[in-house]
Amino acid sequence: MSAQKKIRRITVPELRARKGGEPIVSLTSYHAHTAAVVDKFADFILVGDSLGMVMHGMESTIGVSLELMIMHGKAVVRGTKRALVVVDMPFGSYEESPEQAFRNAARIMMDTQCQAVKMEGGARMAETIRFLTERGIPVMGHVGLTPQATNAMGGFKTQGRTEDTWQIHIDDAKAVAEAGAFAVVVEGVVEPLAVKITDAIDVPTIGIGASNQCDGQILVLEDMLGLNPWTPKFVKVYGNLGGMIEKAVEDYAKDVKSRAFPGEDQVYR
Repeated sequence: MSAQKKIRRITVPELRARKGGEPIVSLTSYHAHTAAVVDKFADFILVGDSLGMVMHGMESTIGVSLELMIMHGKAVVRGTKRALVVVDMPFGSYEESPEQAFRNAARIMMDTQCQAVKMEGGARMAETIRFLTERGIPVMGHVGLTPQATNAMGGFKTQGRTEDTWQIHIDDAKAVAEAGAFAVVVEGVVEPLAVKITDAIDVPTIGIGASNQCDGQILVLEDMLGLNPWTPKFVKVYGNLGGMIEKAVEDYAKDVKSRAFPGEDQVYR
């Protein structure tokens, strides 16, 4: 009998080495059973603070706590074997100082056993990213539209609509990459800007609403499955699970009301 080959997780250096190579596949996940499915196809899985809106009905990501991120991060790690797992650092857990960021990032990694953390912000976060990476914590950056800053930005607005703002975003991406981030999420920017950012840095860019010109792509799983009634316009919806669930629940309710469920042969004995 041949020994079964052990499944090995994708590592941070392996993902970083994909710059300019085969496009990187990523999705969000927040619980073990969806993570197990995504794990078969994704290079990395992001436990995003979008879980506040997707899973908990919040209006934004601002109300997501460190404890909530850790709880969902644990579930995703349990459900996966091969994908690199990255956990978002929530609002208020890293902005105060590099020391605060290190304490909270270390807690996330120790409690969840994930392989990296992600934090939003450009040049202003460079010092913090350098502080963490020098101490053994892999960091994924996030520039462009940064959801934790939407109150300051005035909402979820596409960035880079005027060319005179492009250099700010390019400089942000450069600062994050030079500080040690192994990849950078580029969200909600116009395509020409996404191209310039991708060309300007030597680590992979992961696009979301930033065209197909980045080194990889990420989407919120529930968006691409049709579970979000307010799906962003840039998302290609690959399934209508919302409609399927609604129909299944409707059929179940009809069966209960007509006493068609459970049948006599289905009763637990």
